[in-house]
Amino acid sequence: MSQTQNTRIALTDKAAAHVRSYLDRHGGGDGFRIAVKPTGCSGYQYVVQTADAVGEDDATFETKGVKIVVDKLSLRYLAGTELDYVREGLNEGFRFNNPNVAETCGCGESFSVADKDA
Repeated sequence: MSQTQNTRIALTDKAAAHVRSYLDRHGGGDGFRIAVKPTGCSGYQYVVQTADAVGEDDATFETKGVKIVVDKLSLRYLAGTELDYVREGLNEGFRFNNPNVAETCGCGESFSVADKDA
């Protein structure tokens, strides 16, 4: 599936370094899968994991030496997202800069998006 710039998913330098290191330590797989699943108090939650395979309904992006795999249903909610890796005090993890998010829940674990069909 070919992708235009506004549907791409990008990684910052810190996120790319973290993902490359993780994939090297865990066998690499076919890349790094990013998805959303329905859950939480706001509607959706991010899922990140090693991509064991790339399906025909998956979109792939290459950014900073990392192959990103996204299923087409998730891409609807993730298009244009930049993924960063941050450390704040004792906490560290991914931070999603997602232009599609309308609201996040109070705990920050889930989000909602504006209706794309409206």
